[in-house]
Amino acid sequence: MGPLTIGKHTVPHPLIQGGMGVRISGGNLAGHVARCGGVGLIATAGLGLDVPEFDGRNLYDADQEGLREELRKAYAIAPNGVIGVNAMVAVSDYDQQVRTACEAGAKLIVSGAGLPLSLPGLTAEFPDVALVPIVSSVKAAELIARKWHKRYQRLPDAVVVEDPDTAGGHLGDKLENIGIGEYDQYATVRGVKAYFRDEWNLDIPVVAAGGVWDRRDVEYALAQGADGVQMASRFVCTEECDADPAFKQAYLECREEDIGLLMSPAGLPGRAILPNTPMIRQRDLEVDQKCGLACLKKCTYRADNERFCVVRALNRAQRGDVQTGLVFCGTNAWKADRITTVQAIFEELFAPAAREVPAASRPTARRDEPASCAAPA
Repeated sequence: MGPLTIGKHTVPHPLIQGGMGVRISGGNLAGHVARCGGVGLIATAGLGLDVPEFDGRNLYDADQEGLREELRKAYAIAPNGVIGVNAMVAVSDYDQQVRTACEAGAKLIVSGAGLPLSLPGLTAEFPDVALVPIVSSVKAAELIARKWHKRYQRLPDAVVVEDPDTAGGHLGDKLENIGIGEYDQYATVRGVKAYFRDEWNLDIPVVAAGGVWDRRDVEYALAQGADGVQMASRFVCTEECDADPAFKQAYLECREEDIGLLMSPAGLPGRAILPNTPMIRQRDLEVDQKCGLACLKKCTYRADNERFCVVRALNRAQRGDVQTGLVFCGTNAWKADRITTVQAIFEELFAPAAREVPAASRPTARRDEPASCAAPA
């Protein structure tokens, strides 16, 4: 349970809080995770829908303002924390989001939902920003490394290996391949580590994502060769999570059999709480009619009016409309049984070390925010 170093940035605990859009992992959650000694991530997708600057048409500009505001919020909570973003390759303003994140102080970019082949070029002016692609296969890691090295003389600072059989949200595999019992996440973790060691003489952290819920899961991941874990769903039912209480309640009420797969209009499978999914399509047909956002590079809703508008569905859910909104989650979401705090989760996972975060990373809590990883009295 030692520290985790990604590029030039080190955190006391080997944990990245996964990115969850839209605004499920915003500045408040990311800031408190960073304050407790993990890596906090803000999901960049769809942030512009809820900022005053959004006029219904200027989503890309509004996204950038929303991202800057969430990073400001996170650093107000954890001025010395390691805070980054999760940026989806599939979104139309991916390039702008990455550049804005760097300009606004993000210390790392975690990127998936497609292969982030252009990421080093977008961040060339910010060499201290760590670059972390998300993959589900050794082959994908090899392709990224070769392309990055040839074009930019850059290699990843870490790699996240996502398990499509357990992770939540958009998944990087074909729908028919998920859940058939053939994927071995930790064989992939070890394979990625071996590739960078043998091919590039590089020992970079490889982080396991998907299916990690408690201390036993963390210990198992580390024992199987991972250098750290990425956890997302576990942090939803916390006081600090940016989602509406109704979104958190959907986790508390869901059963294991309520969690399943659907096809996103982005062309990727996704894992979500499914009982209300038919209402998503009905709501978009009745209200949205046509896409005016163009938030995705490829979208079946925009092209053929198929499925639903994913960014609006996610936004409705995080604002509390879980009946016609999309509630993404991992396979373990049904295990949530109470609202807790980020500090309590860190203490469960890493105690007694969780109480040893340097004081510089633990600014005094304001009266209007929950105490989280505060210094001992």
